[in-house]
Amino acid sequence: MRLLDVSAVLDRERDTQPTGLKISVLEQLDDKTAKYAILSHRWGKEVDYDELAGLVKMFMDEQDRDEVRQRDGYQKIIKSCEQAEKDGYRWLWIDTCCINKDSSAELSEAINSMYQWYRNSQICYVYLNDVDKLVFPTEQDFSRFGRSNGWPEWFSRGWTLQELIAPTEIKFFNKNWVPIGTKQDLISTLEEITGIPEEVLNDEQVLRSTRLLRPSVAQIMSWAADRKTSRVEDRAYSLMGLFGVNMPMLYGEGSKAFQRLQLEIIRVSSDHSIFAWNPKGQLGEHGSVLADDPSCFRGCHSIETVYPYNFVHILGGYMRRDLLGRVLDSASLVWLRQRVRSLQLRHSLQLCRWDVTNLGIQAVLPCHDRDGDLITIDLESRGHSSYRWSCPARIDILNTSPEFRSLYFAYTQDAVKSYHHLRLHDRRASWHGFTRCGTFPREITDNTVTLSSQGNTLIILVYANNDARSRFAVGLGYYLGSVWARVVCDQYPANQGVWTSCADFAKQAYDILWNAPIEKFYFLSHTDHVMDTHLPQSVWDARIVCGSSYQGYADVMIAIEQCPGCCFGPRQPTTSANALWLPWAQGRADVGHELELDERSACFRECSGESTALGDYGDLSDGNFKHCGNIFEDIQKHSGIESTDLVYHPVVSRVSSCRRVSHSRRAQTQHDILVTVPIKHFVNKQGNAEPTLKPLVLYRPKGLSLPNSEEFELLLKALSTRLAGKCLVTTVVQCSESYRVDDEGMQMDAGGDSALDGGVRSDQGTITSLCIIARPLAWRKEPACAERRKQFKNIRNLGNIFMPWRICIIFLRLGRLRNLRETSRRRMEQSASQPCLVWNA
Repeated sequence: MRLLDVSAVLDRERDTQPTGLKISVLEQLDDKTAKYAILSHRWGKEVDYDELAGLVKMFMDEQDRDEVRQRDGYQKIIKSCEQAEKDGYRWLWIDTCCINKDSSAELSEAINSMYQWYRNSQICYVYLNDVDKLVFPTEQDFSRFGRSNGWPEWFSRGWTLQELIAPTEIKFFNKNWVPIGTKQDLISTLEEITGIPEEVLNDEQVLRSTRLLRPSVAQIMSWAADRKTSRVEDRAYSLMGLFGVNMPMLYGEGSKAFQRLQLEIIRVSSDHSIFAWNPKGQLGEHGSVLADDPSCFRGCHSIETVYPYNFVHILGGYMRRDLLGRVLDSASLVWLRQRVRSLQLRHSLQLCRWDVTNLGIQAVLPCHDRDGDLITIDLESRGHSSYRWSCPARIDILNTSPEFRSLYFAYTQDAVKSYHHLRLHDRRASWHGFTRCGTFPREITDNTVTLSSQGNTLIILVYANNDARSRFAVGLGYYLGSVWARVVCDQYPANQGVWTSCADFAKQAYDILWNAPIEKFYFLSHTDHVMDTHLPQSVWDARIVCGSSYQGYADVMIAIEQCPGCCFGPRQPTTSANALWLPWAQGRADVGHELELDERSACFRECSGESTALGDYGDLSDGNFKHCGNIFEDIQKHSGIESTDLVYHPVVSRVSSCRRVSHSRRAQTQHDILVTVPIKHFVNKQGNAEPTLKPLVLYRPKGLSLPNSEEFELLLKALSTRLAGKCLVTTVVQCSESYRVDDEGMQMDAGGDSALDGGVRSDQGTITSLCIIARPLAWRKEPACAERRKQFKNIRNLGNIFMPWRICIIFLRLGRLRNLRETSRRRMEQSASQPCLVWNA
């Protein structure tokens, strides 16, 4: 290292250097053998290596020399030398003038060795340029240090962290170079300011001690969470010494420097707390399992590592047990303990528990917080790699036994933030008097909620019926690539004299759902889901229906339904084998055609050979529609309702070609002609995907749909007893003519393919060529509810117990009646045989 010769610097400053002698101010010495002091300070207008060399060798003119001498940085050099001379040290190191920053090799060497240089120094002088009092500040003072959290600015800089920990002896000076304390005297105050434990401040060797005493990686990172540096890369470079790692300097790489630092730490350490950043889940999804910068470790100061054997013992407490408290899968627990012993013998402490679910992977790390709870992180599986999702979670009873598994983690952050949009349909809630009265944490417009992959992953909607004093909140989120939802009910609103505001209730629901486990309340992206939650002290269920996701969009319906009598909830989401008829009814078919219905993509089936009309219902169990009747005919025949009423009239929709149709083919079609896009494809021998069906050309197409209104919904409910489980033709496409075309867009000939085989021509000369078949929610069969069955079974058993007693009571009463009748009959016979006395008036 290059050190300042204290005597030479001061002799030149005092102009007492002997003439004719060439004395060097800077000397190369070994830090392990030299006795030197070192300076730690907050940079200002400094004097660099070249300027100091020019000043010493008289390369500058008098005006430039005077300008350099007047700088605060030059005065720090002189005052530091004076203090070192006073303390009996010949050599002094200052980072501003002892490093030739024009040499990248020397700069890299200095940064990689800086922690060692501070550790090997005999004393470190800390210059606090913003402290003007004669005592060290022991309490936060925002009026004096408002820009640095109420403490001197030196404590907010990144490089000064290692400069505080590494030296054994430190002296603090105020702006006038008056000593105001030492490290040993101020150790309690320093711990309060920095969060660094006293044992680390007393002896930096604790950082390289055994695992019982050594702070976790997450703890060390938390000390730097709120510190700043002038260069982004220095946030990583300033921490290398604390972790005992080295890496080359690449200024210009930005935040990648901190990723490289974490990779170096992982290479030499088995401390899994490096993955425990963002413990409160406030940063949303991250594409990388590594943190972006030290601020992600804010709040990790209490995280401690757990020894592998203790980790297995703690995991055993979460495993399922029988009534006697014995672990059900004891063989797995024994195997895991043996596996840990073998790992320890091989000095390999890489241990973690990974719980693989449909959502991704929940990792339980061998580290815990101040309450003793194990730390968990959530990972999303994408291909062969796993990406980090930051969401707070608590470990629950394990459904599967712990096991060892190799995983590949992605450590690069996605460059582009992705978004998922939820379209809300809550008109059905208003049919029962519920209106949306609040949202949190932000307002929504146009009934669309936008959730990003990095933050903004949860929103709360509040619905209330003021007349019935009933209120609930719906939480919608985007978790590990899937939409999830959950309902929070206002438990006892009837007992409250005055309701809390909807905004306050939304915030309460947000806090509840932010920390709640959500594994049971997510919706898969490829199908429709229905979830019901009973509203307490009411006869209603809050129903959430989520449609399948398409191109970053998903539809969510919030409705109110009559309670089926379960009186508990929420229930887990259930799926439907057939597409549900919903406000966004897009249809679902394995083989069909894609069109746009009112500028929204929809999937249509080809109509069968028999007549297909709007309102037909039937079975769709095997994928083929079996016609059973028509609802318009039924209501006119059985209920006497006129199907010509305007509320039952079909809704006319505009039909257009799908956006996936090539621009050239779109240009060839006229306004009243469109081309369909086949849905299902197969792979030919050459490995290319070919459509199972050929495209259709439709002339003058028109879409007709069933009305999605409250009156029509009541009609469907009236028919639900007889038609439960049936499917309904909800939309048809009529046209004047249709035919298939080949890949070049030419009309196909021969074999009856010149026109659509299944098309049905009406009396008006139109063909019903395509249709959407779905199951109305009112006709949906509720899945068997295990909890409800259990309740009914208990009631039945209770009834069976009391039934014999009821029978006995009935027989006793019948016996009494028989005895009374016999007694009265005998008395009448006795009275008839006795003489009667007649009184004459």
